[in-house]
Amino acid sequence: MKIVILDGHTINPGDLSWDRVAQYADELTVYEKTDPDQIQERIAGYDILMTSKCGITRDIMANAPSLKYIGETATGYNNIDIEAAREFGIAVANVPAYASDAVSQHTIALMLEIANNVGLNNASVQAGEWASSEYFCYWQKPIVLLAGRSLGIIGYGAIGKRVGEIASALGMKINVYSRDPEAAIKSDFVTLHCPLTPENEKMVNEDFLNRMKPGAVLINTARGGLIDEDAVAKALQDGRLSAAGIDVLTTEPPEADCPLIGLDNCILTPHMAWAPVEMRQAVIDTLADNLAAWLNNEKRNRLDI
Repeated sequence: MKIVILDGHTINPGDLSWDRVAQYADELTVYEKTDPDQIQERIAGYDILMTSKCGITRDIMANAPSLKYIGETATGYNNIDIEAAREFGIAVANVPAYASDAVSQHTIALMLEIANNVGLNNASVQAGEWASSEYFCYWQKPIVLLAGRSLGIIGYGAIGKRVGEIASALGMKINVYSRDPEAAIKSDFVTLHCPLTPENEKMVNEDFLNRMKPGAVLINTARGGLIDEDAVAKALQDGRLSAAGIDVLTTEPPEADCPLIGLDNCILTPHMAWAPVEMRQAVIDTLADNLAAWLNNEKRNRLDI
């Protein structure tokens, strides 16, 4: 049994072990990253491939006769043509809901940073502005109290529910989009936790933004394609949005002309919400468990059925 991992660096940059997966392989090959034009060559002769970002298309599967199993090393699987996998008899399994606590924590961290401006005020102190101040305290921007404000949650799965629990503990009112779309959209903060589908691509567009409460805050730790980045940038510039906290972009890494980069009221982090070491170990463990299940003719986390 030959296994190839096409983009192993993000899951394991060297601080973890692949041994749990390797136990099922006569040969295991791990590439840190794989460019699109390298995929076909690198999977040739392998029974199993694992990837989170490489596009595994119908053509790639058609030209990989040895391929029997694809392990999606993430929850989202829009990079794999599932219908083609069914036709070719290739099993596909993913890693569902492994990062709920981590992504929820990062979502709240973005909200707190926007509310309290911790980084901005730390920079001020480090620059000597507190030492030279005549007052015992000051703040660079107004502080926003989260207690009493509303949070609209779009996508109320494991992550959305966990965010709601934490926000409730901070005294926020929770509006769930699936229960009351208008109340969710018109909340003081709106956070996205839904999967990206053809139906909801760029759902946060000009019309959506115009329906939001003036001066609201947008948070996206789900998928970059859920927002129209040009429309969001314009809303941030003209004040319709007071701020945004974004962990995911349509193109990653971003292009030089990404409209959200360089805006003072947009906090950007590099798709890191999911990545505590505990979560990355959970991915490796689940990859191994999914593979073991498939070898035993069990249907654990299967997407092709």
